[in-house]
Amino acid sequence: MSRIGKNPISIPAGVTVEVKDAVVVVKGKLGELSQTFDKVNVKVEDGQVIVERSSDLKDERAKHGLYRSLISNMVVGVSEGFTKQLELVGVGYRASNQGQKLDLALGFSHNIVLEIVPEVTVETVSEKGKNPIVKLTSADKQLVGQVAAKIRSFRKPEPYKGKGIKFVGEELRRKAGKSA
Repeated sequence: MSRIGKNPISIPAGVTVEVKDAVVVVKGKLGELSQTFDKVNVKVEDGQVIVERSSDLKDERAKHGLYRSLISNMVVGVSEGFTKQLELVGVGYRASNQGQKLDLALGFSHNIVLEIVPEVTVETVSEKGKNPIVKLTSADKQLVGQVAAKIRSFRKPEPYKGKGIKFVGEELRRKAGKSA
């Protein structure tokens, strides 16, 4: 039996959850998110969301925990939100933003200008003597992760000097250079 799927999701104050026609709609102070589901039953009872499956088929067992996690992430997202922070490590690496346009100087001949989707707010922090940091915030956990992965893909951290774009707190696997 799914250990994750059978845990109920508690609904915090200020968040409403509606289930109709195989769609879960979660509304809160930070926005509204929706998710379609199949092969499971979703019920809202006395301040909790309960995800149940009708049989023990392999596909239903797999989706039981998946949809429970997705709905849980939606509830946390509309009440608290999700934040990802990226750190630019390298000489001359800079980041700046004008509204939803992120301008990255990553050692290429031209700067990379990326238009960030409106659901994600972007903020850049540049302090003297420290690496620039790009903060991404949104109610949608999947969208924040996808945008962060796209930004990181422009210059992944390399194992010798550690230069590149990495997540704040990420441990890089470093290699020794040439030995004399």
